[in-house]
Amino acid sequence: MHNESIYKYKFIEDLPNHLMRTENPELDSLRDIWNEQANRLKENESIKQFNERMKREWAIETGILENLYSLDRGVTELLIEKGIEASLISHGSTDKPPEIVATIIRDQKEALDFIFDYIRDNRELTTSFIKELHSLLTRNQNITNAVDQFGVIHEVELIKGEWKKQSNNPKRPDGKIHEYCPPEHVSAEMDKLISLHKINAELHISTEIQAAWLHHRFTQIHPFQDGNGRVARGIASLIFIKANWFPLVIHRDQRADYIEVCEQADNGDLNPLIDLFAKIQKKSFLKALSISEDVLRKESTLTLVLEEALSKLVKRNELEKKEKENVFIISRRLEEGTYGKLNTLKDSMRDKILSINSDYHVSVEKSDPSNHYWFKKQIVAIARQFDYFADTRTYARWFRFKIIELRQTEILLCFHSLGVEFVGIIAVSAFIEYRDADSENTSLITIDGPYPACKEIFQFTYQEKETLVDKRYNNWLEDVLIMAMDQWRRQL
Repeated sequence: MHNESIYKYKFIEDLPNHLMRTENPELDSLRDIWNEQANRLKENESIKQFNERMKREWAIETGILENLYSLDRGVTELLIEKGIEASLISHGSTDKPPEIVATIIRDQKEALDFIFDYIRDNRELTTSFIKELHSLLTRNQNITNAVDQFGVIHEVELIKGEWKKQSNNPKRPDGKIHEYCPPEHVSAEMDKLISLHKINAELHISTEIQAAWLHHRFTQIHPFQDGNGRVARGIASLIFIKANWFPLVIHRDQRADYIEVCEQADNGDLNPLIDLFAKIQKKSFLKALSISEDVLRKESTLTLVLEEALSKLVKRNELEKKEKENVFIISRRLEEGTYGKLNTLKDSMRDKILSINSDYHVSVEKSDPSNHYWFKKQIVAIARQFDYFADTRTYARWFRFKIIELRQTEILLCFHSLGVEFVGIIAVSAFIEYRDADSENTSLITIDGPYPACKEIFQFTYQEKETLVDKRYNNWLEDVLIMAMDQWRRQL
């Protein structure tokens, strides 16, 4: 029985004109600040270990995405921290023998090391490089599936580092077929891909756009019999690493979003894939900017510790004299807007909630110099969930939206510096807490939370234009308030 294609193969096309922008102010600003810090930490052990952990994370997650193996989160963290050793993988934590899982992950780690070496040698992207990358990623994979002329799936030998000889069109759960490039056109399409990429690189198209376009057009071709997803994330990582960004680590929790935005790209809209890549890179930048110069130092003399402490105090006192103070000016502007937005929300709710019960109440508070330090514990807890370092000593301001009915709900928006060292970045996190009085002893309060009230934190730097930050922040704040009020609604 013939299956109607859900996606008919289309020969690859260049970027549409509306995507040929050359900058992303938010990411470019983070990149510049990171490059400044990375140069300062170049010989420091902390940055070397950070890079190694990120490589191991990439190697582990890229295999999980392709269902090569499963691995529980605890063991994943252990392998990222300690190294890729079969002895660290317990039999109950994976669906394959630990030795096989460790071997596959090491192959993937070696492939990423190959990408770093390739960039270090200042070599350009070529089809030969892509074939060699495929060979490394599939070194210990010998069998895969192919589709014959009658549409029957059968096992074939996986030829490593060579374009496919047979069709590899997958059947969807609904029985429809997704068509990739026919084998006879793969070589020409891959040559065209490399040629178009070279043009875009010379035009200095924004990094995340180049990476998303290259990733999608490669997966659109699907030139190998198997291993295409791993290679696609490898060459996208190459684009990012070459720009002094980070490997593209797509986690298992992002699989559904990743598949969805890839399908949207198949249907002509590349923007969601670009946005996902930008979001992942932003998280990597914020994580990297939380590296401390001395976080992994094993030995320090008392004199050295004192010298560093005094140096930090001097830096803190000099903050107001530096260009980076502009970030505080931008922050105060956003804080004023936040206070106004919360008061508008309060006014819209107050009469309605009082009409339900005269004991119910809605209020808005903001921090003052005497209590800026409040909520430090919650801010740090949320920062851990989003994988960055929250510095509340350099800068901290908060706004609280309080709803009192049978229980007390508090929605917090907290502005604070980001990073162990001040680098000119302010983050804004949002969370929600619930407070309940003990039914037998009303003087005892139980706190439930904090729970994130944002999908990602908001951050801005001293380099960014205020108008662009305002626009980004207003969109983010609107999403936060919708998410927070929905959480409040669902617990009623």
